[in-house]
This record gives sequence, C-alpha cells and structure tokens, in this order.
Amino acid sequence: MTDAVRETNFAGLDLVHRGKVRDMYAIPGHEDKLLMVATDRISAFDVVIDAIPGKGKVLTQLSLFWFDLLGDIVENHLITANVDEYPEACRPYAAELDGRSMLVHKTKPLSVECIVRGYISGSFWKAYQKNRVVCGFEFPEGMQESDKFPEAIFTPSTKADLGDHDENISVEAMEKMLGEEQTRLIADISVALYSKAADYARSKGIIIADTKFELGLLGDRLILIDEVLTPDSSRFWPLDQYTPGKGQPSFDKQFLRDYLDTLDWDKNPPAPQIPQEINEKTGARYEEALEKITKG
Repeated sequence: MTDAVRETNFAGLDLVHRGKVRDMYAIPGHEDKLLMVATDRISAFDVVIDAIPGKGKVLTQLSLFWFDLLGDIVENHLITANVDEYPEACRPYAAELDGRSMLVHKTKPLSVECIVRGYISGSFWKAYQKNRVVCGFEFPEGMQESDKFPEAIFTPSTKADLGDHDENISVEAMEKMLGEEQTRLIADISVALYSKAADYARSKGIIIADTKFELGLLGDRLILIDEVLTPDSSRFWPLDQYTPGKGQPSFDKQFLRDYLDTLDWDKNPPAPQIPQEINEKTGARYEEALEKITKG
C-alpha cells in the first residue's frame, strides 16, 4: 500500500489555504488561477481524523466525472486536470500532482454551503426527532430514518472554520445574507444538480441521500467550485440494500462516523486514533463508489 499524502508543500507556489482535505496554492504570474490539491486527509464532524492512502485521487476523479456530466446545468471552475497543461511553476511536482489536483479559476466562494437532501438522515434525522420543524421546513409526524422526501429540499448551512462545526440555517436566513433573488437562483441550481446526479447514480445502483455543493462567483456569474458529489460531501447508499426505518450501509465516510460515535469523544480536536481496519474499510468504500459511478 502506498503512503498517504497528509499534506503538501511546494516551493515556488504560495500556499493560500490548508483546509480539512484540500491544499490551495496561488501560482506566481497567474493571479486569476488556483492549484487545488486533494490530500488523503479525512475529516468527520468537521475535525481532521486521519489520512487514507489514495483518497485524494478518488475525490478528484469523481469530481472530474461530475463536472463533465453536470456541465449543462451550470459552468464550473475547472480549467484542466492535465498536469502537462499546468503553468511552468507546477511542473517540478507533476508526479505528486498527477491524479489528485486541478487547475481552477479563482472565484469568490459563497458564504454558505448548498446542501440538498433527498432522504432524511444524519443530523437532519436527529433534528427531526426533536422537532418536526427543521431548517424552516415542517415535516409530517411519523417519518422514519432514511425515508425519501416527496421532493429534494435545499437546506443551506454556514461555513465553519477548521475545527468548528457547520450550522444548518433556514432559506429565510440565507435570504437575509444574500438576498431573495440570489438565494432562489442558488437553490434552483443546487436542486437541479442533485436531481440529475441522483437519477444517474440510481441507474448505477447508488442512492445519493444528500450532498453538499459549493458555489462561487466568477465576476458576476455563479459557478460550481470545489469538489462535487464525492463520498466526502455526500451520502451514497447501495440501492439494492435500501430499507427505510434505520441507518443504511454506505459507500462514504458514514462508516467512519459510526465508529467515532462509539467512542467517548466530544467531536472536538484532537481527533482519536483510528484502527487500521477502520481506515482500510473506509478507503475500500471510497474506491467502490468511484468504480460504480464512473465505470459501473
């Protein structure tokens, strides 16, 4: 097994942000572009937990697939993922960048994350059990865990700094931040992206229960940025095992979250040490998602 890439450091490139998973670099002489590198770090509950060998390449290949499939709905920030086409300053690191990086347009990211849910699960299910009104939506009594919503719903959240937790907000709260017209456009784009992707994934035997999109402004145009529909940003369930009324088996990091929930850990840094078996099984789920979606 190859070693995990926990972080990158490239002389001659300017590290502008090290997130939970991605390292972002500015490139001298190319101020309108960024180099986005997916490391093998994995986070849960907004805390970096460990690193899984090859995970960054899975995220990158899945994102490239979805960028291509969804390009008719909204443009995206991808310029190229071919390292031979990167600026000269990137070339010394071609081997490290190959398969896990993208050259992208520099944008102004929105101040909210765009979450679309087709099924009730995770934190949304926990919130519903306490109150039938969640994120401004009122749901009927008697819903079961993993039930399908009549139609996909848009539930934005705030963006947390590294180590903090995202917080769900209502669409009305988002309207106060970004305005009604912008909010409606963002919601419409997000639901359209989810709906097309969910239909495609279902044909490959995968339910996309929910997902998180990032949108940004390139000039005055809204475009899709960051990663798209990966096991990091989505819940993928096997269609042939779907049974409402309980949690579902998954092709994403829910397996890791479930393990962490068994520990006496308050979901704040520092992260607990993860057994090798959990690391490997999580990685295998990511690889299976890539295989089913892109090759199926």
